Amino acid sequence: MVEWRRLTEFPSLSCSSFLDFLIHYRPDLTPAAQWGGQLPSMSPGDMRREYLAHVSHGTTVLAVKYETGVVMAGDRQATEGYQVAARRMEKVFKADSHSAIAIAGAAGPCMEMAKLFSVELEHYEKLDGMPLSCEGKANRLGQMVKANLPMVLQGLVVIPLFVGFDVKQQQGRIFKYDITGGRYEETEYHAVGSGGKDARVTIKERFRKHLPAEEAVRIALLALLSAAEEDVGTGGPDPLRRIYPTVKLIDQEGVRDVEEGRIADLCNELVETRRTRENL
Repeated sequence: MVEWRRLTEFPSLSCSSFLDFLIHYRPDLTPAAQWGGQLPSMSPGDMRREYLAHVSHGTTVLAVKYETGVVMAGDRQATEGYQVAARRMEKVFKADSHSAIAIAGAAGPCMEMAKLFSVELEHYEKLDGMPLSCEGKANRLGQMVKANLPMVLQGLVVIPLFVGFDVKQQQGRIFKYDITGGRYEETEYHAVGSGGKDARVTIKERFRKHLPAEEAVRIALLALLSAAEEDVGTGGPDPLRRIYPTVKLIDQEGVRDVEEGRIADLCNELVETRRTRENL
C-alpha cells in the first residue's frame, strides 16, 4: 500500500525524458538544484575564486574516428587549483549499448551529468520500446547541458563530448557542445578540456581518413601525451602506479574498453620513441 500511494503521487509516468520528469516532480534532485546552491551567493570575487579552487576539475578528453567507428579517450587526473586531487578519475563513460560520453570540467557535476544521461537514455528506451536515434541522443545531451547553465554562471562548468554509432548511417559520429547547450558535429576528431588545444594539434598532424582502429588508438594516446607535456591539468601515463588513460572503442559491435595491458604497452612504446628521437 505504501508503494501504491507513492506511485499515485505522479499522475503521469509517460514522460519519455527522465530529466523533464525530475524537473516537474522533484526539481530539488536535479543537478542544477543540488550543485547550484553550493557556491556562496553573495561572496566577493576573491572568496568565490577561493571556493572554486577547491572544486576538483577533470581534463582532457578526446575522440578520433577510424574506419568503422570512433575511439574515445581521456586522461585520469583531476586537479584542485594547482594540486592533484585524484589520479584515477574516470572521464569516459558508456552511455548505452552504442554510445559513450566523456566530460571535462567540475568533477562532481560532470559525473552527475554522465550518470543522469545514461538514465535518460534507459528511461526513454523502456517507455518507448526502442532506443533513441544517434541524433536524438545528441539532442538530449544538449538539453541537459542547457539545463546546467545556472551552474555555469557560478563557475561549475561542464563540457561534454558525445560519441555514438549511428546504426542507420553505419558510421561513428562525434558531437561537441558549448556551455549554453549548443550542439555541433565534428566529422573527424575533437578534444576538450584544458589540454584540448594541444591534443587537437597532435591529432591534426597525424589524422587521415579510414584509419585502422589500432592506429587511431595510438594517435589518441599520443595526443594525450602531448597535452600532458604542455598542460599542468592533464595527467600523463604513470607506469609506477600503473595508471594509464581510459580508452573506449564505439562501433557496430557496441562500446568496449581497450585492455589496460595494451594501453600500457602502447604508452611505453610512445614514450620510448620520443625519448630516442630527442636523445634523452
